[in-house]
Amino acid sequence: MQGRLQQLQTELASRTIETSAGAGLVKVTADGRGTIHSIVIDPAAFAEKDAEFLSDLVTAAVADAQRRAQEMVQAEMRKVQPFPFNLPL
Repeated sequence: MQGRLQQLQTELASRTIETSAGAGLVKVTADGRGTIHSIVIDPAAFAEKDAEFLSDLVTAAVADAQRRAQEMVQAEMRKVQPFPFNLPL
């Protein structure tokens, strides 16, 4: 089981999650562990010259990427757990 968990962690690290906010104005790429690898901001996001708006978009996109990574981890862990308990990961 320990070996399978290590293999799973390696597999998740190689998976990519892409998410966006503000109709694609801010795009975030993360790995399956939730580590952010890139943030791309469309120049149109600067048109409003509203730093708070841009900050909100970045925060939303990052939070979504990390949430989706956690969901991926939980789904994969359910596949390898030999018991039916729903333990937090």
